[in-house]
Amino acid sequence: MILDSELIIVATRNPGKVKEFEHAFAQLGKQVKSMFDYPELPEVVEDGVTFAENALKKAKTVGDALGLPVLADDSGLCVDELEGRPGVYSARFAGEHATDQQNNEKLLHMLEDKKLGEDTAQPLLSTARFVCSLVLYDPATGTHIEASGAVDGWITDEPAGCGGFGYDPLFYLPDYEKTMAELSMEEKQAISHRGVALRSLINMLQQQPEM
Repeated sequence: MILDSELIIVATRNPGKVKEFEHAFAQLGKQVKSMFDYPELPEVVEDGVTFAENALKKAKTVGDALGLPVLADDSGLCVDELEGRPGVYSARFAGEHATDQQNNEKLLHMLEDKKLGEDTAQPLLSTARFVCSLVLYDPATGTHIEASGAVDGWITDEPAGCGGFGYDPLFYLPDYEKTMAELSMEEKQAISHRGVALRSLINMLQQQPEM
């Protein structure tokens, strides 16, 4: 279904995610539109307890409103030292309308508080993983397809890099000796949680073109 259309509608108002989806689908010759292109669409309250629940709710809300198939993403950072937080609250960790910088600062403060009395010279504060759930919903049939992806790394005590968005400047990848924000778009798409989930979803659609 999505592979047969020249237009991909993504249920997000996150400009960083829009940019990544545009880059990914451009390689398939597809045009991406987002909720920025449909200002009349309602805000979606992300009250699910899992990434998959939030992604499905966004896809269904936007898909039913437009009467068109919609792809939705919910993703976030799970930090082991913080028992999996911020998790589904990643985008609003420091408050409902928090900036990326405010979220990053709160994360560092919480980790540094837990590290008091330990080796404060250690630049890597905790193991962590980025997690992504993607849902493609078709309002014509009321059915959906789900895919997920994850990437493991560390939270470093100093942000580095100007690429990406969100927690990317703090997410250190030992194999690359860089943060996610220091990777090129091509490098990030190859290994990121969203890139992994998207390739999995496309693979499922190629094997099962009819929903």
